Amino acid sequence: MQNRARTSISLLVILFMSMTWTLYAQPAKEKQLLESIRKEKDETKQFLRLLSLGEYYAQHNIHKADSLKDILLTKSRSYGDSIRYSTLMFCAEINELMGRQEEYFRDILGCQQFLNKLGSEQVTFKIYRHLGYYHSSLLEFETADFYLKYALRIAKKKRSNAKISEAENYIALNFMLQNNKDSALFYTDQAIQYARRTSNKSALAESFNTQAKVYAYFGQLEISVSKNMISEQLAREVNDLVRLARYNRELGVSQRAIFNLDAAKDFFEQSYFFASKVYDNRQMGLALSNLGYVYFEKKDFKKAISTTEKAIDLLSLINDYNGLGEAHNILGMIHRERKDYNLASTNLNQALVYYESTGNKEMIAGVYHNVGTVFQKQKKYANALNYLERSIEIRKLFGSRNQIYNTYRVMSSVYKDIGKTKEAMKYLELYTNYTDSNSTLQAATKIAELNELYRSEQRERLIILQSDSIERQRQEKALTATQLENAELRSNFQWYIIVAFFIIIGLAGIIVFFRWNQTVIKQQQREAEMSQTLLRAQMNPHFVFNAMSVIQSYIYENDTENSSKFLVNFSRLMRLILENSPKEFIPIETEVEILQKYLETQKLRFEERFEYSIDCSEELLFENAVIPPMITQPFIENAIEHGQLHNVEGGFIHVSFEKKDDMLCINIIDNGVGRKGSEKNKKSKAHKSMAMKITKERIDNLNKKYKTEGRMEIEDYNKSLQTGTKVLISLPYRTESLN
Repeated sequence: MQNRARTSISLLVILFMSMTWTLYAQPAKEKQLLESIRKEKDETKQFLRLLSLGEYYAQHNIHKADSLKDILLTKSRSYGDSIRYSTLMFCAEINELMGRQEEYFRDILGCQQFLNKLGSEQVTFKIYRHLGYYHSSLLEFETADFYLKYALRIAKKKRSNAKISEAENYIALNFMLQNNKDSALFYTDQAIQYARRTSNKSALAESFNTQAKVYAYFGQLEISVSKNMISEQLAREVNDLVRLARYNRELGVSQRAIFNLDAAKDFFEQSYFFASKVYDNRQMGLALSNLGYVYFEKKDFKKAISTTEKAIDLLSLINDYNGLGEAHNILGMIHRERKDYNLASTNLNQALVYYESTGNKEMIAGVYHNVGTVFQKQKKYANALNYLERSIEIRKLFGSRNQIYNTYRVMSSVYKDIGKTKEAMKYLELYTNYTDSNSTLQAATKIAELNELYRSEQRERLIILQSDSIERQRQEKALTATQLENAELRSNFQWYIIVAFFIIIGLAGIIVFFRWNQTVIKQQQREAEMSQTLLRAQMNPHFVFNAMSVIQSYIYENDTENSSKFLVNFSRLMRLILENSPKEFIPIETEVEILQKYLETQKLRFEERFEYSIDCSEELLFENAVIPPMITQPFIENAIEHGQLHNVEGGFIHVSFEKKDDMLCINIIDNGVGRKGSEKNKKSKAHKSMAMKITKERIDNLNKKYKTEGRMEIEDYNKSLQTGTKVLISLPYRTESLN
């Protein structure tokens, strides 16, 4: 069954590689991931590596990530809840990137079933953050606020600055859609502050970008541009191509709003360039749509139409209905100016169909505005006023209210055309009052003033520097004579000081080096001694002789099956111990295998008089966690040999490995005679003390090396009877990628 499953995954990978191999050049990282999938023999690990490949594509090749999404989703249904959740969340985030709002929302709602099943705060944070965005998009602001504030509480409890910043960004957007400017800006400020405390420049860029969105929404374009410029620069510093494509497009939209068409064109072309690098068809399509609008504003209608139609072709491939609505809306405006009113109406109606399918009220209001202008051009004034009024009604309830004033201007023009001067003056006054305080012309002027101020300050600094330089030259000439008299003496004195300084520094460096070298040598000696002590403890002659005796007894009894089984386990155990003892860390699955072989050997030795279990969480296997070799074996030996587990009715040993708060936690539980019972045997007591001393020294060395607070705790399993033993070992959490 497992062979068939592995074969099916391998075939899927080979099929996927064949689909994409000829389309794109494969980077080294991609080839490495594909090769690791092909070589992996374990079914679960092979699937997890395939999921890692998808996550890699989400940052470097969105088209491939989208192609792999359905393969992963179908295959994940045969795995446990943890894998199914991770796969469904991956699919949701890809659908969000591709602009498929309906599919994205469906996936997020599907993730809710894992909240109780997994019970992880990390899972809860992620699902609640997405649910907050989902309800905010549906304009269910109170529900959105509940989920986002709950996610924020989890992030603060975990003290994760990156997650706090992420939650506060979405809370800010929720307030923005409620036209609550002060609260929106408060949370963006908070998000920026927490993002600054991380080393994640992409997180900081996203916080500044959110703030830019808020300022743009409330019509403060000059501040929005400055904030988005910071976002773009931060994304460039870490070469975040996915964000660079989006930020440049948003900067282009701001420049287009103030009619700076050449700058807008440059930003849209940059957006298309970055999007093409990661094969992001959605951002490429949106960039082309906006380029079409720029050509429309420049009256180059032929180029505007061809560019926008290319955008529609790209956006149709991925079913981005909002993007298609925007493209058809732009085509409608182009055909309106060409006086082809039939084509204009057709495209605007198509835009309405797309926007209504996504429930995008703000954009529906924009299309109604454009439909009204088409009817105005046709002198169908009643129809024009009908659509313009519907646009205003929607704007008052949804979206940025600043856009209402453009509709007031058109309504004033319509009333003027039909001779209703009073109404025309009323709407013109509303429009004029707005433009006096918050016009795009003023925004453009402010941006130009900021640029000019910057250039002016640069010129002033240059003049000051030149003046200072001339003054210094004059003063230097006045002092030349005095300086020449003392130059040679001062030069010699300075030379002596410099030589002495370097001699002192050199001696200090040599002393520090030798002390450091001695410390390293001592540390290596301690580790070598500990390794030898550990190896001797693990290769306990008493255990080896007993094992040989068991094999001998099986042979005398002519029990070939048990003798063969015992010998295979014993030889594999010896090989694992000898191979892995010298290493600082080994994969956790190797540690589990050593324990299984050791316990199975002991169980056979004592004629299966006790039971054991070893639990290791999927998260540790997925993240390739590592552990110091055989750190648990001495305690298991104590439980069997000195806890007299084979003499206890219903004897058991339970071993578990899990990740808690960035530490690897190991629990070892047995129901033997306990510490008090084993103290009667002096040899037993000495051996247990040695095991604890060795383990404590190993943990102390790890704490010093990795600046952590690992620990070891031992207590009775049954505290009332003082029987059994419970050992907790907490170690620094490490993975193969960190070593």
